[in-house]
Amino acid sequence: MFGIGMPELLVILVIVLLIFGVGKLPEIGEGLGRAIRGFRRSMSDSEPPSSLPEKDKPPKNDAEGKKSA
Repeated sequence: MFGIGMPELLVILVIVLLIFGVGKLPEIGEGLGRAIRGFRRSMSDSEPPSSLPEKDKPPKNDAEGKKSA
């Protein structure tokens, strides 16, 4: 429905060039690349949710996890 073709991309590129100028484009691209890499890294390294049932939680290594006799 909202497909972006080559003419639309060229218009967007021209507008970006007019707003930021040629000198800023590498900085913008570098920042965008870092943001995408960071997002991907955070999605792949995400921790499991903290609302796991008690039986699924890993055992504690400290004195609280051990029963006293």
